[in-house]
Amino acid sequence: MADEAAVRQQAEVVRRLKQDKAEPDEIAKEVAKLLEMKAHLGGDEGKHKFVLKTPKGTRDYGPKQMAIRERVFSAIIACFKRHGAEVIDTPVFELKETLTGKYGEDSKLIYDLKDQGGELLSLRYDLTVPFARYLAMNKITNIKRYHIAKVYRRDNPAMTRGRYREFYQCDFDIAGQFDPMIPDAECLKIVQEILSDLQLGDFLIKVNDRRILDGMFAVCGVPDSKFRTICSSVDKLDKMPWEEVRNEMVGEKGLSPEAADRIGEYVQLHGGMDLIEQLLQDPKLSQNKLAKEGLGDMKLLFEYLTLFGITGKISFDLSLARGLDYYTGVIYEAVLLQQENDHGEESVSVGSVAGGGRYDGLVGMFDPKGRKVPCVGISIGIERIFSILEQRVEASEEKIRTTETQVLVASAQKKLLEERLKLISELWDAGIKAEVLYKKNPKLLNQLQYCEDTGIPLVAIVGEQELKDGVVKLRVVATREEVNIRRESLVEEIRRRTNQL
Repeated sequence: MADEAAVRQQAEVVRRLKQDKAEPDEIAKEVAKLLEMKAHLGGDEGKHKFVLKTPKGTRDYGPKQMAIRERVFSAIIACFKRHGAEVIDTPVFELKETLTGKYGEDSKLIYDLKDQGGELLSLRYDLTVPFARYLAMNKITNIKRYHIAKVYRRDNPAMTRGRYREFYQCDFDIAGQFDPMIPDAECLKIVQEILSDLQLGDFLIKVNDRRILDGMFAVCGVPDSKFRTICSSVDKLDKMPWEEVRNEMVGEKGLSPEAADRIGEYVQLHGGMDLIEQLLQDPKLSQNKLAKEGLGDMKLLFEYLTLFGITGKISFDLSLARGLDYYTGVIYEAVLLQQENDHGEESVSVGSVAGGGRYDGLVGMFDPKGRKVPCVGISIGIERIFSILEQRVEASEEKIRTTETQVLVASAQKKLLEERLKLISELWDAGIKAEVLYKKNPKLLNQLQYCEDTGIPLVAIVGEQELKDGVVKLRVVATREEVNIRRESLVEEIRRRTNQL
């Protein structure tokens, strides 16, 4: 039997291996040994103490959090449906090769499942690559779909800011060959509608184009082979000052200081239609075919956004890069703008709350004949939005209802359980959300208190006199008003009163 000293010794072996970045297989073997020793510790008396915690980067959601979450989901789904989207679902794990090579430097964050002698699998990292695989596999060339599901990333979690290792994504994508920028403009309109609807405060949607970025890198003297890696450095500009990003480009990625300085002149520019016109006249950029195409489309996009009346929320920002490798055209990201809250505390800093862009080549990567299906889409950062709303509810001490019960069926006297059960069955069959306390003879005060605690607005009270008269006493919890309602009219009365609330 393992003793505690041996377990501590084994734990130290595991710690050293991790510190020395040993082979994953070697670490896994020693971890398995440690777990086995821990399981045997304390003999057969079942004294083994379990650590009751959720894994790093994950959390449970209690009824109150789920009530807030469902409210957010229904607002988002309503918007997706308003724009004519269908819904799909895909497996939570994919073949490892499906995900490999699609995420650039972020590929190291993919969770690989243990090889069990069958297929090599990984947990999905986002919903976009599975969507592209789904289109190629089913030979679909035209769909407008949304997909809300959990994804997994071996990231360093910052849970207060809504960064987790397991989290939901809410995606909306339009696949198909259409005239330029019309679907792209609709995606931006959807982001604007959702963020306005959720009342998260002031926000800005930054827009750029991969072709403008690539054209800019070319005219600044970045070698082709370094485009993607320099792109992921530029993507850090919202988190790091230009000086640090420049040092990374030059020091770590081997870019010439001159090229880095030329990039610096461009990436600090942001504006609207005026900036697009200015860059179309730029002596260097206007000579680059890719950049010129991107700027032409950006101009068209802004014309459509003007028709939608949302240009006040949009900024053409040359520092926006979005590190994912699969983007080919327009890219965008919505950020919440810092605001002081009423209590003078620092406001919740959550950064990006939505992002997306055009990825015309991704489906072709999966198609045996390389057939391309142009796609554009958005992903709503539900976890970050949720963390803001949750903190807001806590600060305001707003009471959140965690059930939708319309009425509690109660009795004022003893020996009326049968009558309560008969009545509640009638209500359930009529589609009324109703509860009853699981006691034969509950005190009326306890039944009323239950309604106060859970926010149930109405109580249907059955008593001997009421049964004789063929009525039910309906009590409004908030005002304590009581009225006798004919039994056959009760369903209609409950509906009428709860619709007004």
